[in-house]
Amino acid sequence: MDGEDISNPLMEEMCANGIAAVDDAPSSSTSTTELKSRPIISGEQLDIEAYAGLYSGRTKIRRLIFIADHCDNTAMQLEGLRMAYDELKKGENTQLFREVVQKIDDRLGLNYSMDAAWCAMVDRKADQRKDKLESELNAYRTNLIKESIRMGYNDFGDFYYAHGALGDAFKSYVRTRDYCTTSKHIIQMCLSAILVSIEMGQFTHVTSYVSKAEQTPEALDPITSAKLRCAAGLAHLESKKYKLAARKFLEVGPELGNSYSEVIAPQDVATYGVLCALASFDRTELKNKVIDNINFRNFLELVPEVRELINDFYSSHYASCLEYLGNLKSNLMLDIHIHDHVETLYDQIRSKALIQYTHPFVSVDMRMMADAFKTSVAGLEKELESLITDNQIQARIDSHNKILYARHADQRNATFQRVLQTGNEFDWDVRTMLLRANLLKHEYNLRASRKI
Repeated sequence: MDGEDISNPLMEEMCANGIAAVDDAPSSSTSTTELKSRPIISGEQLDIEAYAGLYSGRTKIRRLIFIADHCDNTAMQLEGLRMAYDELKKGENTQLFREVVQKIDDRLGLNYSMDAAWCAMVDRKADQRKDKLESELNAYRTNLIKESIRMGYNDFGDFYYAHGALGDAFKSYVRTRDYCTTSKHIIQMCLSAILVSIEMGQFTHVTSYVSKAEQTPEALDPITSAKLRCAAGLAHLESKKYKLAARKFLEVGPELGNSYSEVIAPQDVATYGVLCALASFDRTELKNKVIDNINFRNFLELVPEVRELINDFYSSHYASCLEYLGNLKSNLMLDIHIHDHVETLYDQIRSKALIQYTHPFVSVDMRMMADAFKTSVAGLEKELESLITDNQIQARIDSHNKILYARHADQRNATFQRVLQTGNEFDWDVRTMLLRANLLKHEYNLRASRKI
């Protein structure tokens, strides 16, 4: 592939696996036979029970409902709805419970039908609880005890959140700000506001309250810091700022553990961070900030296929890398946060792989390249045309012979141009210095000032 002659059998083997001579690709003594036998994960169906076990609270229910709404498999739909039904019966959100029952539509038997008596009981208790909270808050206001008022509004926020009134919950949490007396109280208020904002999809609020929490005078503990970085990463992901999102996810410390299961699982941190990094980082950043990142390695160990994915990409094993991506896609499309970004991220990752593949070579056989990228020659040609048009690849295509020729810059001519430019700049500097010296010598400026 390098140069015009591509008949070398070893080179053909390398090209087929995408193991081209990339500038700083790590060397390996592994034989091509071993590389070709690398394990590839199978496109297994999502284990809903294990998946749901990673989360808690409202996000667990939302994710189960999301899977039921977006999955084509009827069995998975019903399993998601069944688990959502069971979770809702443990809580107090009767409105969401009614929606789930409507989605089930009597397909799970009598045990998963509308429980009007339970809804009436929960609503009745909710009214009583609300009256009690209002009377307590009014008493606190009368006594003007700031800490009691803060706790009263916080209790109202918890009450509204539990019953699915997210707008009212957000207002109640934010009202506690005027009654916060310590940095700890401010951080608690910010985390509550962030949680509700993520549930509502209001990620501008998320960014705002993450910033407020980070600006508190006292140093944040590692767990709180990790939570804020996760929230900031989700906000950047939602606004399609993938590089910023990757940086935030990569900064999350292993202290996070399962402490933020009401929002995100550690497996999500690994998946989101790697996909955003692959789409936006260059090779040096991938090496330094992801692969050699000791803290982030703890997250990667939780998702071996994602770890292998980024190692394959960096090592230029494109066939294996793309197969990992293909196997992950169906499950990623069922993820509540990243599903809208999967296509965009995959396109950007593929484009980077194509650019990286072609970079070291003078000429590339497009037939062999198409085999490495699991696509047709015609499809590959269109992708390359798009990258050349966008000036991401400096090359031209021989459409008849199906060869891509690189357009390397004329280094000799460029060097001469730089020398001429430097000479012109030096000539200009010398002339201006001589002019200044003559002006000073003849006291031109001094005489001009005297005339004025």
